Amino acid sequence: MTAIRHEARVPLAVAGRRFDQALAELFPDYSRSRLAGWIKSGAATLDGAVVPPRQLLRGGEMVRLEAELETEVESAPEAIALAIVHEDEHLLVIDKPAGLVVHPGAGNASGTVLNALLHHDPKLAELPRAGIVHRLDKDTSGLMVVARTLPTMTALVEMLSNHDVQRQYEAVVLGSMVAGGTVDAPIGRSMGDRLRQAVREDETGKRAVTHYRLRERFRAHSLLQCNLETGRTHQIRVHLTHIGHPLVGDPLYGGGLKLPKRAAPELVAALRGFRRQALHAERLAFEHPATGAQLSFDAPRPDDMAALIAALRDDLAAHGHDDD
Repeated sequence: MTAIRHEARVPLAVAGRRFDQALAELFPDYSRSRLAGWIKSGAATLDGAVVPPRQLLRGGEMVRLEAELETEVESAPEAIALAIVHEDEHLLVIDKPAGLVVHPGAGNASGTVLNALLHHDPKLAELPRAGIVHRLDKDTSGLMVVARTLPTMTALVEMLSNHDVQRQYEAVVLGSMVAGGTVDAPIGRSMGDRLRQAVREDETGKRAVTHYRLRERFRAHSLLQCNLETGRTHQIRVHLTHIGHPLVGDPLYGGGLKLPKRAAPELVAALRGFRRQALHAERLAFEHPATGAQLSFDAPRPDDMAALIAALRDDLAAHGHDDD
C-alpha cells in the first residue's frame, strides 16, 4: 500500500458546504466513495478533529488527509506479454492483440489485459480497474491508453467524456460503398438480447456519433476509416450494421459470408477464415494530462486484416468493379 498525505485550507467560497462535499472539491483525484471511507475512518480531519461528513464549514479550516491507498483490484498478476507503444510515469499506451479480453468478467476471470498490467506494474492495483479508462472488445485489435496515477486517470476519464481523445479505427465491411458519411443514432441495450447493443430511439438510447470515410472499395466489400465522436459499447459495430454494412467476421452483428461472383479460392478462404470482427484501433491522439504535450500513436495493421485486405485487392484487380 502507498501512504498519502495532503493538506489544504478550505476556501472562503466553500463556506456553508458540507465537509464531504468540500473534500471532493479539494481532492478531486479521489473518488467520493473513497473520501467517504476516509472521513468515516478518521483519515480525513478538519482542524485536527474527526468530524461527520455533513459537518458544515465556515471557510478557513485546515483539512488533512493521511491515509493508505488500499488495493482497488483483487485480480492476480499474470505474465502475459503486452505490446507497449509508450510508457512514462503517468501513463502507458498498449497495442492490444485480437482475442485478448480487457477486463475480467463472466467467463474470463483471468488471462486479461488487466492481469497483464498488474504483472507489469503491481502499483496499478491501487487504481480502479488498474488504470484502464476505456476498453476494446475482445476481438478488436489496437491502441488503448492506461493511467498509472490517480490524477492521470481522473484527467483521462474527463478527456474521454469531453471527446478530447482522438480514436481512429480501420474496418472492413460488407457491401461495396461509394462514399463516407456520419451515423448519428442513439445506442442502448437490445431488448431481445442482453449481449447485444442496438440503435434505440427511446429514453434508454444514449447519443452516439460515428464518422466514417471510404478508403477502398472492393467488389463486395469496403475498407473504411472510422472516427468516434462518442464511445458507446460496440458503437462502430452497431452503427455500421444499422446502415446495412456490418463488419466482416462479426459474430454478434455480422451479416454472414458474402462472396463476389467468381471469387478466387484465395479470397474464399480469406473470408471464411476471418473469424473476428474486422476492426482495428489504429490511431490514438490526445494531450498528455501531466505535461501538456501532444501525443499521437499509430498501430500497424495486424497480419490477419492485412491478409484479408490483400485478398480483396487481388480480387478487384482480377475482375474490376464491372464484374460485380
